Amino acid sequence: MRRSRTRRLACAVALTLGAAFLSPGVQSAAAADPYQVLVFSKTAGFRHDSIPAGITSLQQLGAENDFTVTATEDATAFTPQNLTEYEAVVFLSTTGDVLNGTQQGALKGYVDGGGGFVGVHAAADTEYDWPEYEDLVGAWFQSHPAIQEARLTTEDHAHPATAHLDDTWTRTDEWYNYRSNPRDSVHVLQSLDESSYSGGEMGGDHPITWCHEQQEGRSFYTGLGHTIESFADPDFRQLLLGGVQYAAGAVEADCSADDPGGPGPGGNSAEAEAYTSSSGVQSAAHGSASGGATLGYIDDGDWAGFSSLDTAGATAFTATVSSAGAGGTIEIRSGSATGPLLGSVDVAPTGGWEAFTEVTTTLTAGTGPLFLRFTGGAGALFDVDRFTLTRAPATEDEGSSNVHLFYYPWYGTPEGPAGSWRHWQQGGHTPPDFIGADLYPKLGPYDSGDIAGAVDQHMDWVKRSGAGVIVYSWWGQGGYEDGLAGDVMDAAARHGIEVAWHIEPYGGRTAASVVDDIAYLEGKFGDHPAFYRDAANGDRNAYYIFESLKIQDWSALDAVKDTAIVLAQTTDTSKVDHFGGIYTYDGIAGATAPGWKNAGDYAKANGLVWAPSVAPGYLDDRAVPGNTTPTLGREDGASYDLEWNNALDPAIGGDPTWVSVTSFNEWHEGSSIEPASSTPPPGHGYETFEGAYGKTGEAAETAYLDRTAYWADRFEQQLRQRR
Repeated sequence: MRRSRTRRLACAVALTLGAAFLSPGVQSAAAADPYQVLVFSKTAGFRHDSIPAGITSLQQLGAENDFTVTATEDATAFTPQNLTEYEAVVFLSTTGDVLNGTQQGALKGYVDGGGGFVGVHAAADTEYDWPEYEDLVGAWFQSHPAIQEARLTTEDHAHPATAHLDDTWTRTDEWYNYRSNPRDSVHVLQSLDESSYSGGEMGGDHPITWCHEQQEGRSFYTGLGHTIESFADPDFRQLLLGGVQYAAGAVEADCSADDPGGPGPGGNSAEAEAYTSSSGVQSAAHGSASGGATLGYIDDGDWAGFSSLDTAGATAFTATVSSAGAGGTIEIRSGSATGPLLGSVDVAPTGGWEAFTEVTTTLTAGTGPLFLRFTGGAGALFDVDRFTLTRAPATEDEGSSNVHLFYYPWYGTPEGPAGSWRHWQQGGHTPPDFIGADLYPKLGPYDSGDIAGAVDQHMDWVKRSGAGVIVYSWWGQGGYEDGLAGDVMDAAARHGIEVAWHIEPYGGRTAASVVDDIAYLEGKFGDHPAFYRDAANGDRNAYYIFESLKIQDWSALDAVKDTAIVLAQTTDTSKVDHFGGIYTYDGIAGATAPGWKNAGDYAKANGLVWAPSVAPGYLDDRAVPGNTTPTLGREDGASYDLEWNNALDPAIGGDPTWVSVTSFNEWHEGSSIEPASSTPPPGHGYETFEGAYGKTGEAAETAYLDRTAYWADRFEQQLRQRR
């Protein structure tokens, strides 16, 4: 039978006096009886190569601190009877749907009844179809930038997981963004300083390690631990140990939810006494103050820092103050107490410490966490109560002009502008339920002329993908796609998307006709705000030539080389004379990247653009019955990640200028990242995106859009480093 936590904690309390030499709030782990911990590392999505190192580290910590570790990936361990053997359960970089409904119930009952839960890193990328899991872990994973160095702020110096850390801690890891800010429902132990790295997306208030009470049990989570090296880092191992000991009840700690008067998600207002670092100041009780206290005992040169309040976008500062002292000045700074001065405001004596008034000042642009520095004469200056940062309206981030999505405007319906089925019936199918594709669009079989409906939604999704350019499939002057181009470009412009061109092998296409096409498109659309031009390559526009090898002599392109980047579809560098760039298009080849390194090196040496193509998979069985072309399964996103990794690895991908994605919406090839329906018409055997990156149901529909955004961000970071 399981030992009683109540008895064991009572024993720990009785021994507290013997541990009085320890840090305040931390009890000796020796005060607890030996206990058992279950470490669970099953993955149904991405698998971290740090998992073995994590298991070994936990086993070593257990041997040194009187607990035994049982490591498993068998979800049948989650039964009420079996879980009674353990004081804590650790989810070590689990991903995806790893528990069935019965097992979920067992875990919830275990923790609610007094058990302990520890989540490490990708534990937040788990169980998206179980809403109560989000409450248990604290927040679900949203995205992350590339592995890089960042600065963490310690918000709690008493918890056993963070008591050993200084005010700030600089280390290298993979830094998660979360779908929601957990601050209001958890006790934050550490937060990330988003000004210290690239890719933070939580508005400056970025918790990364936290704990909370879960009914009768305890939960601890840290977003650290992606890298193998983490588990050899003594500071991280101590953080992990403190989390396990807290969750197991071996040590006591205050994990009540943070004061709601502190900084909220987005970080616009705060009680001044809720500072996270300081010099000289203290909290001062005031019955008439907001929250019953102020930031007080302020002398000349004192300061207070607020790690959860980002100065980015702040245009004004307003504070409630009182002063029965000398008065003085509040300096608003970013990054540190001696960081850039964004503005200042004078505080005059108000006639008493309970006599409050409001002061305000405008701010210049800043970046990084907020710091308030105080100056004035001798003695006490003033008190600061609640304050607010006013921010400029947020603007949408620009998509990457170096990530290009192949876009197909060739679909039609009888009810739409096309007046008949176009392309959906390919392979002898009968739309709308039965179409020539192995996946079914979220929008159903749409009409590409439905600009206000389907196309506008497409551009919104393209924006979400992080790509800044679509490559428009174009079949010659006067064709169906040519007729829609202006309207599609208008929709693209409304969403900040630009348009390049995919010149398809229309009948009679020659090198000379392509040169004429370029002049035609430039003349017709060259002044359009969505017409793509690459500023880094002479402000030239871009034309991808599909099946360029069907034409042997491309010397006619010399006439447009100064105004257009024309890309050949090949990796055979003997076939790219007269071209301005190279791409691959093939949605299968990216998994092995044949010839990519050579093509990239050749392009770099000869001043050409190199734009290898990546795809999430390839399946055209329904569109081309009997086709013997190989397929590439999506593998829940693993194929897409493999191709992107190949493209961005200089030893494999050859340092691309752009990355082209095959495709946004080529449904016949099954290579689309456009959302596919999670509930397609039954009886036709459609596939879905179910399971992609651990997402299920409707959440899986946009999995490839969001993953494209992740890779687009990594590519942009790589390009910046290359420059």
